[in-house]
Amino acid sequence: MAIKHPVQVIAVTGGKGGIGKTNVSVNLSLALADLGRRVVLLDADLGLANVDVLLGIKPKATLADVLEGTCDLRDVLITGPGGIRIVPAASGAAKMVNLNPQQHAGLIQAFSDIGDNLDVLIVDTAAGIGDSVVSFVRAAQEVLVVVCDEPTSITDAYALIKLLNRDYGMTRFRVLANMVNTPQEGRTVFAKLTKVTDRFLDVALQYVGAVPFDEAVRKAVQKQRAVYDAFPRSKASIAIRGIAQKVDSWPLPANPRGHLEFFVERLVQQTGSGL
Repeated sequence: MAIKHPVQVIAVTGGKGGIGKTNVSVNLSLALADLGRRVVLLDADLGLANVDVLLGIKPKATLADVLEGTCDLRDVLITGPGGIRIVPAASGAAKMVNLNPQQHAGLIQAFSDIGDNLDVLIVDTAAGIGDSVVSFVRAAQEVLVVVCDEPTSITDAYALIKLLNRDYGMTRFRVLANMVNTPQEGRTVFAKLTKVTDRFLDVALQYVGAVPFDEAVRKAVQKQRAVYDAFPRSKASIAIRGIAQKVDSWPLPANPRGHLEFFVERLVQQTGSGL
């Protein structure tokens, strides 16, 4: 029997809203697709969907329909720019905001049905540090924390990392600085965050890079297009392309970690195959 390939699952999060997290998720997805990866982008802001709005897509069905059992996950997938596929969330659905652990588990396990047809799953989490955010971040193999040079962004990113570290034992986080004016500013933002994590937490942060502040991003949002698609030569697009090349070299997951994860059955099969 053929061994199923593992899927790279990256949760893009940050604690605070308004830091460009969804823009990072969308454009990173496109840049990875450009590298030949089969990418699925999950809008994990379950009650306030915005990936579809950002890209001007009108979904016929959403994760709310999957949860209600009226359709399968395959039925809600929408093909977006660059051939990426999008799993849209519901908009204005209060019941999606307060899912119980069993419902979260059901959604995460539903992705096993599409594992043969993708290489990377990007999970664009909601803002904040609620149960939904924690569930999706813990179910991913890589956590990409987006920060910008604002005290509230750094404070909220620290609060999220602290929660995941102290309550769930997570120790490894990747950090991306967004909307910076210079490359040095990105490094400075990372230094501010590591200064507090090194002092109070037992975690390892790795700097992935920075995306510059770019007027092209705002223009793309107004056009309801990804900047990577609308303005491929813009400063932001070039930066995202470089970050995607780094992301593409991250090691694939090999071992299950003993809690609910996306595509965990592929990890069990991987480890079992070497016995």
